[in-house]
Amino acid sequence: MLQHNFSDFLLETGTDEAGRGCLAGPVTAAAVTLPVFLPVKGKNKNKSFRSFYELINDSKLLTEKTREKLKPIIEEIAISFSVTHLEPLVIDQINILNASIKAMQECVLKLEPQPEYIIVDGNAPFIHKNGIKNKAGKIYTAKEIAILKSIPSTSIVQGDGKFTSIAAASVLAKTYRDEYMNRIHEEYPMYNWKQNKGYPTKEHREAIRKYGVTKYHRMSFRLLPEQYSFDFEIID
Repeated sequence: MLQHNFSDFLLETGTDEAGRGCLAGPVTAAAVTLPVFLPVKGKNKNKSFRSFYELINDSKLLTEKTREKLKPIIEEIAISFSVTHLEPLVIDQINILNASIKAMQECVLKLEPQPEYIIVDGNAPFIHKNGIKNKAGKIYTAKEIAILKSIPSTSIVQGDGKFTSIAAASVLAKTYRDEYMNRIHEEYPMYNWKQNKGYPTKEHREAIRKYGVTKYHRMSFRLLPEQYSFDFEIID
């Protein structure tokens, strides 16, 4: 069973991202603040809480059906949650690691009430040692920067398999990003994003080779294995 809190703060928020290794589509982050509750049993106890504890885990270890079942449960029981998509243009401008962190930061700024503590999946710091740089995407105000820097945070390797709030964030990030990829699949069905979600499958790369790239592809990524310097034509 996953642990509930890392800190002693009541308003502890977990955050995670999905789509970091994809060739196309956004990197999507989510942040979730859960109430402090313990596993409960018995027919008179909260059914949503029971289902959450029975099912929650790192989204990568769950089936699509389980993730879709968990999504409305997380949204129901969370004190607050938010989701942010950062588009390929931003990823290309500031790199995928910075985009992943920025997406999580933007999620935290959307939360009400404001978190007292943040736990982040991975080993990258939530706030870089050199501070916050206003590059691409949302431009932070001085007040927003002060808010982000004022909240203590800890990055936890494989945190989505250790803490419930990070696991919940991983589920929301994954399900919301999958929905996004399903929508843009209708625009460019030849890449089969409904199936591969933008990841570098053989089918996806063969479609890039055959049809070129779209506005949803990340031009800073190695789209083809043999790619060194190649001018792709972007199709409309």
